[in-house]
Amino acid sequence: MGGCLEAMKPEVVLSQTSFREAREYIKKNVREYYEVEPGYKIFDVHIIGVAPLYVGVEGEHLIFPYTKPCHGTFVVKVPGGDEIARLRKRKGK
Repeated sequence: MGGCLEAMKPEVVLSQTSFREAREYIKKNVREYYEVEPGYKIFDVHIIGVAPLYVGVEGEHLIFPYTKPCHGTFVVKVPGGDEIARLRKRKGK
C-alpha cells in the first residue's frame, strides 16, 4: 500500500474484491458514507475505481476501497483525522 497509508497500519475489512463488491459492502455495512469521484484523495492516496465510489465514516475511522497494483482491491479502515471533516463538507450521502 502507498507510503502514508501503509504507515497507518490499515485494517483490511475486505480483501481481493471487486469495485462493485467494495461499493456494496460500504453501502450495506457503514451507516454514514459519501460518494466521491474516482481520483478523490485521502491522505496521500488517490482512490481509483468505477463510479460510484463510497467512503464510509465509522466513529473516528474512514472505510474506503483501495486498489493496489498487482494485488487487487481491498476495503480498508484507517484513523480518519481531518479527512473526516473534509469529507463531510462535501455533498451528501
